[in-house]
Amino acid sequence: MIRATTLEDISTVQQIAKISWNDTYKDIIPEEIQKIFLEKAYSKMMLAKRIEKTLFLLAEYQGRPIGFANFTPVDEDGDIELTAIYVLPGFQQNGYGKKLIQAGLEKLHTGRQLFVYVESKNDGARVFYENFGFECLEEFDEYFEGHPLSTAKYVYLLKTPTC
Repeated sequence: MIRATTLEDISTVQQIAKISWNDTYKDIIPEEIQKIFLEKAYSKMMLAKRIEKTLFLLAEYQGRPIGFANFTPVDEDGDIELTAIYVLPGFQQNGYGKKLIQAGLEKLHTGRQLFVYVESKNDGARVFYENFGFECLEEFDEYFEGHPLSTAKYVYLLKTPTC
C-alpha cells in the first residue's frame, strides 16, 4: 500500500533513510559524510517541513513501512523533482519503487516532466530509473558535504509540450 506520510511517521522515515543510505552508498560516500547529510536532511524539523509542503509518500508491506518517496510540487513550468526515494534493502526489486513513483505522478498529474538527480556510481538506481523510462540528460561534478561526486540528471516526460 502507498499512503501519505504523517508526522507520526518521522522516526520510521529516519530509520528507512539511514538503513537505505548506508546500504546504497557504503562504497561511494564516506560514512561520516552520510551521517552529516542524514542529520540535516532527515532531522525531525526538516521532515516535518517536507511532509507539510511537498508530496511525501510511504510504501507499506503488510502494514509495515518499507520505503518512501518525496516529490516537489509542480512548478510554473510543469516540472516536478523526485527529491528522495528509498526502499529498505530486503524489499528492493519488488516493485515498491515503481509504485511510489506512479502514486506520486497520479497525485501530481498536472506536471509535464519529472526530474531526479542520481549519484553517477549508484548503478542500481540508474538501472531502476532507466527501466522506468527516465532519460539521462547530463552528468556533472559537484561537492556533496565537501566530498567530490559525479551526479547524473534524469528526466521522465509526463506530457508532450504543446505549442
